[in-house]
Amino acid sequence: MPQAIQPAVAGVRLDLWLWAARFFKTRALAKTAVETGKVEVGGQHAKPARLLRPGESLVVEQAGERFEIEVLALSSARGPASVAQALYRESPESQAARERLRAQRAAERAGYQPPEGKPDKRARRLIRALGDLDAL
Repeated sequence: MPQAIQPAVAGVRLDLWLWAARFFKTRALAKTAVETGKVEVGGQHAKPARLLRPGESLVVEQAGERFEIEVLALSSARGPASVAQALYRESPESQAARERLRAQRAAERAGYQPPEGKPDKRARRLIRALGDLDAL
């Protein structure tokens, strides 16, 4: 019996592509992100089962960062990072905005010095006293 000829793939599920392109560690996380509105396709919210095609634009919000990308290729299998990066192209404006945000967050953290060890008895009393001021 001859094998059936499979037609060319018209598209890939959005959540599956996001997982294959390594934006999310699991497909369930990708599905949740799409359902909660953190992923837009062509400026509109989409469902996880929406078929994604090459040439479409996506906006993905993940871990406080915003990626504006164009889909270059489709894949339903998760592969190495080098293959996943070939599936999309990020806009230069998006890259610049993410770099600005990273620099801003680094500048905000620059003044903070974590303590070298556990606080001693006197420091714990001061910490508790400061905490009580908030209750007033």
